[in-house]
Amino acid sequence: MNRPTIVKLPADMPPRDVPVFVAGHTGLIGSAIQRALQAAGYHNLINRTHAQLDLRDKGQVDAFFERERPAYVMLAAGKVGGILENQSFPADFIDANLAISLNVLGAAHRVGVKRLVMFGSSCMYPRETSQPMPESALLTGHPEPTSLPYAIAKLAGVQLCLAYNRQYGQQRFIPLIPNSAYGPNDNFDPKSGHVLSALLSRFHHAKTEGAPTVALWGSGTPRREFIHADDIATASLLMMREELPELSLPMNVGSGSDISILELAETIAAVVGYEGRIEFDRSKPDGALRKLLDSRLMHQQGWHAQVSLEQGLHDTYSWYLQNKASQAS
Repeated sequence: MNRPTIVKLPADMPPRDVPVFVAGHTGLIGSAIQRALQAAGYHNLINRTHAQLDLRDKGQVDAFFERERPAYVMLAAGKVGGILENQSFPADFIDANLAISLNVLGAAHRVGVKRLVMFGSSCMYPRETSQPMPESALLTGHPEPTSLPYAIAKLAGVQLCLAYNRQYGQQRFIPLIPNSAYGPNDNFDPKSGHVLSALLSRFHHAKTEGAPTVALWGSGTPRREFIHADDIATASLLMMREELPELSLPMNVGSGSDISILELAETIAAVVGYEGRIEFDRSKPDGALRKLLDSRLMHQQGWHAQVSLEQGLHDTYSWYLQNKASQAS
């Protein structure tokens, strides 16, 4: 499988032997950051699985940071899921993500971490707002109700970053807001995964089982912006620069274009090779009507998304075939 190329990093990156803690290194964004760091020559990477370190547990987190003292932290860990998961377990989503932000940022501050990158979510934006969504639109209206607890937890994490920066006069905590991420190591469970990965899995199984139709939630009309995890990783590494300029935070990280759910389903069906019918269950929720980010602040930092949706879908499906398809029931 061909990996998307990571763009060349600037000269003022920290030494390649600095300790970097990638929280969530087995997940979608965390694994992409891990690959990007390794490709750039960073070799002192600190990793812990959830079984080894529960980031919801303050005592465990404090002890870990005191012992390891990372210089840089990439906080890609968290509880994520699609509409069904968010509706079924709202308390779990807000509890886990609030605890992780509070514990990790607090410990990072106490041990003097030089730079921490954390990730918000486009669901933090108001359901009704201008498109593409600028960072200034945050907190100007109500987020989409289907993911409100998760959105509130992510908003709190972003504000916690900004509060630390403001109170202590240092821009050490950098919140980025990626749009719908996809790629290798995504969650492809049709019930708990995000829309792109869930659709890829569903169309693959429909093809292998010879199913004549695939029924999807909603109307198919909402539009979504998708960004490959490798592009998010590149943006994250740029935030490690030694001479990072004063930034307007948080900053959006998007591909710059969106697609309807119907168009996405048709594209994925073509990538997978499924030739049956696509139907929509309009009794099920659509979620927000559109979520397109204005990423001009990140563009000013010299970053632009490099992986097209077509290239990324083929890359992701190839990874899925090699790593996940045979494991599915």
